[in-house]
Amino acid sequence: METLKLEIVTPKGSIFNGEVKSITLPGSEGEFGVLPGHASLLTLLRTGVIDIEKSDGKHDLVAISSGYAEVDEGSVTILADGAVYVGGDGESEIANSLKKIEDLLDSIKSDPFVAESVLARVKNIKTS
Repeated sequence: METLKLEIVTPKGSIFNGEVKSITLPGSEGEFGVLPGHASLLTLLRTGVIDIEKSDGKHDLVAISSGYAEVDEGSVTILADGAVYVGGDGESEIANSLKKIEDLLDSIKSDPFVAESVLARVKNIKTS
């Protein structure tokens, strides 16, 4: 099975670094997916959720405030202004992540619709 190397970095450090099956990114013109062998590109990212599909089929989520993505055939590097990794299996871990996401969105004074959209997507995927 082919994989991509994904690295997500913020000014505070690394958020994610590993091999993944696919990634869905919140591009400035809309969401788009990246699979191994994707054409090279450099793009702006808007406030939203990065959906990471791991090799075992499980999904992890990272909420970002904005940033840039550099994509090539075998790797994706994301430089984000701010990001929160949504992980953990317990409700308290997920609730803690949701609180961090709310704080991140408050800090950027985002459009309320965008903030609600990000929170709804994270809650929906993690409870499915």
